[in-house]
Amino acid sequence: MKFWKNYLREIIIIVAVVLLIFVMMDYNARLEKLNHLNEKAAYVRAEATAAFETQIALQTEIAEATSEPVTEGEARDNGEIQAGDQRFVPIPADGAPLLDSSPPQPPAARLMKWEVWMALFFGE
Repeated sequence: MKFWKNYLREIIIIVAVVLLIFVMMDYNARLEKLNHLNEKAAYVRAEATAAFETQIALQTEIAEATSEPVTEGEARDNGEIQAGDQRFVPIPADGAPLLDSSPPQPPAARLMKWEVWMALFFGE
């Protein structure tokens, strides 16, 4: 009995240290999981922010596209008129159509075959 009494304190300390090691390993595993979840939460937050910004941009585009001035401008560009408007269609004048007034380009000088080969090889 005396043998156990002398070593009881050391046995309790060893058991406590072993339990402390297991508790610390569990704590470390929980910290790793917490870090992983924090990273995932940051990623999801970034995705949500991007989706929210996209929603705002799309709502702005819808508001602009359905606004009165834009709708009227598109209708005018497509040739539609409002009630009370009078349509004017320009009619070309009688006579020959106007010709392009740019002077004709002179024809390019025809090169001899040996000149083409000389320019190809020597770059003159």
